[in-house]
Amino acid sequence: MNATISDRSMRIRKATLDDASTISTLILSQAHHFLLRDDGAGAESFLLSLAPEGIARNIATPGLDYYVGFAGDQLMGVVAVRQGTHLFHLFVGQPFQRGGVARALWSYVKDIYEWPSASAPTTVNSTPFALSFYERMGFCEVGARVEKNGVAFIPMQLA
Repeated sequence: MNATISDRSMRIRKATLDDASTISTLILSQAHHFLLRDDGAGAESFLLSLAPEGIARNIATPGLDYYVGFAGDQLMGVVAVRQGTHLFHLFVGQPFQRGGVARALWSYVKDIYEWPSASAPTTVNSTPFALSFYERMGFCEVGARVEKNGVAFIPMQLA
């Protein structure tokens, strides 16, 4: 599947173990959007789960599907879905933000998993930074902002 993003062609495919390091680098470059403290204090175990080894474990985990969007050989963004109902990760590299990459990745997995589903709600734990994006995609807050283990998120569900 190809998506045109700001006059760039983005190729989306299922992630492989070889992508783990690149995915980790991209997500960790966006950590300032979800960490409670700039130095990551309190979020050490969470940050370790985002290291290449943690991402590789995730990619290898049944029921946790990662997809990557590339322009040429450059990773633009990543999206992951847990158990077909939870948007586990959706991150876009800084140079590609606000250019339609997140929307294209969202649309891609939304089509694959046929969301919204009548049988199970589609959920996401949004970073405070991404809250307005998820609202535009049809998600609604279903709980108050959570600050736990050094990170902040807002639980949301697709309406």
